[in-house]
Amino acid sequence: MLELGISSFGETTPLEGSKKVISHDERIRNMIEEIELADKLGLDIYAIGEHHRPDFAVSAPEIVLAAGAVNTKHIKLSSATTNISSNDPIRVFQNFATIDAISNGRAEIMLGRGSFTESFPLFGYNLEDYEELFEEKKEMLLEINENEILNWKGEKFTHDVDNKGVYPRPVNEKLPIWIATGGSIDSTLKIAERGLPIVYAIIGGNPLAFKKLIELYRAFGKEIGHSSEKLKVAAHSWGFVWDTTEEAIEKYFWPTKTLVDQISKERPHWIPLSKERYLNSVGPDGAMFVGSPEDVANKMIKVIEELGLNRFMLHLPVGSMPHEEVLKSIKLYGEKVVPIVRKYFEKKEK
Repeated sequence: MLELGISSFGETTPLEGSKKVISHDERIRNMIEEIELADKLGLDIYAIGEHHRPDFAVSAPEIVLAAGAVNTKHIKLSSATTNISSNDPIRVFQNFATIDAISNGRAEIMLGRGSFTESFPLFGYNLEDYEELFEEKKEMLLEINENEILNWKGEKFTHDVDNKGVYPRPVNEKLPIWIATGGSIDSTLKIAERGLPIVYAIIGGNPLAFKKLIELYRAFGKEIGHSSEKLKVAAHSWGFVWDTTEEAIEKYFWPTKTLVDQISKERPHWIPLSKERYLNSVGPDGAMFVGSPEDVANKMIKVIEELGLNRFMLHLPVGSMPHEEVLKSIKLYGEKVVPIVRKYFEKKEK
């Protein structure tokens, strides 16, 4: 069954016009309201990223997700991502199992290596150990998820645990754990080998360029012996829904450019966002899903169908927008976009 939802990093860049920067505490409270609205609208999942920098409000997604769990009934609550490399696997499991208890079985973990690297020096880790940290700590977390009583032989970055229980346990025995990637072949094959569901961050170029990579993931996973049920594929892409496509494109440009331009000052492989490149990205073959409900729905249908996705998350917004506009966009997404997309795929399944 296709799942549709929202991802967010809790961006706190200056607002267009006033240039006011929303405080972290206000943005976090706004996100809880967004989660509650998404649940009322019948969305399947809300996922929150972990960052340790001034232009993102959330460093501890578990806390925000737990707050969002209290007044929601159905929506799944996930990180997007948990940077396991600079986290303690035991504590990560305990935190999400606690969210699982509060939400009665709706917690998920999305693991990532850390596209942003501020957490490594903050918690005393060396970037030279980037891959080794991820692999060792990921495996420890997976072992905890499988076994109530943990027996673990630590290697370089984890400690030995001899016959100790890790509590609380999840409502449904195990927590769903997805692995996120930007789209490298090596990481795709490693995820397929472990038979874990994969999440692609599709934020540039033509989304359909991921088709061969997804086919490789599924083919290699099946060759190893994993079932199709295990080899689920999700994607999240930047987007914004408004009354008309013209208005959506105009409203979304400034906050998106603000965030991209800020990151481009820090990363040599990012460049400032020009209007021309932006218009290509929101166009029919671009990676941004920006427009009227009908246009966004049609683009989602095309990408979901071509890539064979099991889950799609609209990352909304990128860069800060007034809270009322974010809520309206979520409402348009839930009330108009999602029904169109669901109806299309329900007809195909019959």
